[in-house]
Amino acid sequence: MRARRPYRRLFGCAALSAFLITGAVLPAGALEQFEFLTPAADDTLRDDLRSASLLLRLHEDGRGDAAEILAAAREDYARLTGALYAEGYYGGVIHITLDGAEASEIAPLDVPDRIAAAVIRVDPGPRFHFGAARMRPYAKGTKLPPDYRDTRPAYSTAIAEAAEAGVDGWRAIGHAKARVSGEEIVADHDSRTLDALILLEPGPKLRFGRLSIDGQERMRTDRMYEIAGFPEGEVFDPEALQRVVTRLRRTDVFRAVSATEADQPNPDGTLDVAISVAEDLPRRFGFGAELSSSEGIALSGFWLHRNLFGGAERLRFDGEVENIAGDTNATGYRLAARFERPATFTPDTSFFVTAEAERYNLVDLTIDGYAVGAGFSHIFSPELSGEASLEYAYARSDVLGITSEFKQLALPVSIEWDRRDSKLDATSGFYLNAGTTPFLGFGTTGSGAQIKADARIYRGFGTDDRVVLAGRGQIGAVLGPSLAETPPDYLFFSGGGGTVRGQPYQSLGVTQTVGPDTYETGGQSFAALSAEIRARVNETFSVVGFYDAGFVGAEGFDDGQWHSGAGLGVRYNTGLGPIRFDVALPVSGDTGDGVQLYIGIGQAF
Repeated sequence: MRARRPYRRLFGCAALSAFLITGAVLPAGALEQFEFLTPAADDTLRDDLRSASLLLRLHEDGRGDAAEILAAAREDYARLTGALYAEGYYGGVIHITLDGAEASEIAPLDVPDRIAAAVIRVDPGPRFHFGAARMRPYAKGTKLPPDYRDTRPAYSTAIAEAAEAGVDGWRAIGHAKARVSGEEIVADHDSRTLDALILLEPGPKLRFGRLSIDGQERMRTDRMYEIAGFPEGEVFDPEALQRVVTRLRRTDVFRAVSATEADQPNPDGTLDVAISVAEDLPRRFGFGAELSSSEGIALSGFWLHRNLFGGAERLRFDGEVENIAGDTNATGYRLAARFERPATFTPDTSFFVTAEAERYNLVDLTIDGYAVGAGFSHIFSPELSGEASLEYAYARSDVLGITSEFKQLALPVSIEWDRRDSKLDATSGFYLNAGTTPFLGFGTTGSGAQIKADARIYRGFGTDDRVVLAGRGQIGAVLGPSLAETPPDYLFFSGGGGTVRGQPYQSLGVTQTVGPDTYETGGQSFAALSAEIRARVNETFSVVGFYDAGFVGAEGFDDGQWHSGAGLGVRYNTGLGPIRFDVALPVSGDTGDGVQLYIGIGQAF
């Protein structure tokens, strides 16, 4: 920077970081007059400059005595310079006058008793572009930011991001102590170009050394090492270290987990790591509720102990009562328990035992049943996980005075691939859950397999993804037994909030005949399609339009029926997830029953 009285003229130079100073919010006071002039700046740059100014903030808040106003003005030279550099402007001119005097010329000890007027004027000058954007030495595989390229606008942020990416590139191949050793930056004002050379010092290639853990209270240290799966002796890898932290966090035992690398490597070429934790309360409980005009009220609750024996063992009890005051006037319930032990066999594998009992209604059938099972879940990556278990289930169904029993030994296997940016309010990515359940029936129960899949995709458009298109497809089938031999909880229905809004809950199924009587049951084949357009009105409210369609077939996809529904909805953003309110009507099919209302937490899918 070079100053020319009575103003400051700013030029690009090697020490860009000297202008990236941040200031503290100043105490209260007031300015009677204030102007912020940026005659040659576009809207984006103008907004950035205004956001950087402490003096503007004091004026907007109606605060600041004379000393505070002068301090803010003197700080604004550096802050506004940083904002210009961030957008590639290295020849800017900044005037800041207080009652007509340039703020940089007012000595801190000569502060007037009162300052009534302030004027900020910023002339950004021309935008510079990179002449040569270089890095040395460069680690193979380093992903430089796209803005750090020859001929691109010379944003100072691109230089900072490139330096960070360069260090990360060396760390990714084992050089844990890589650092930026220097920068050579030359601005040519005649050609309006900026040449940048980032100099890196990779340091030696290191291996993981010893792990130390502190901060645990109820948690056993030996179990923490098992869960962490620290790769002692392996080549240093920041992603491997992040996996160690993630494994401890996902136990839900700790409210905070942090990892710190030793300042200096050991003489044998290893680097020690210290992990510090802070435990959370071991018990949690929660409640939920959903309302549908056809399904009535559903109430749910859970109780959870997340460190039962001091080894992050989880014991959870769930209870649910559904169809309270619903159309069928047949209330159902579900009680379930699940015990889970993490880090069984591998740090990413958990062992679990489940038990549940329930009563529920499948249209005309009333079903009482229970199931017990045990199995393993495994996390392959942050996005991919799988689960397999062995389960015994019993169910008794009653319809038209006829009681049937179903007993089967099943092997449910499922996989989940979740690439959404948010589970409750996704704007991009996709989600896939697919599974198969081979089962061996006893008595009158048939043997075969159930197959089902649920796929969802999201695409945002516009500024900050204010408009989102969302699509969902579901498919299912039962192979092997006849319809009458299939356990009822393996059959499929359509209609309601999880399939086709606008159609009553489980309104589309299959008609069965017993003598002169008929009853409705589920089918062995199922498909559902849903599409939504979500538009954010402001930070609090969004509106949604949707269309759903569903199919159920008795035994195949060539002998069933379709129905559909459509509607509009409103979303209220709570910060933790949207509260949804949907109103839907039937569009096609003969199962419609007027307006359906849906209220819940999170998007419909």
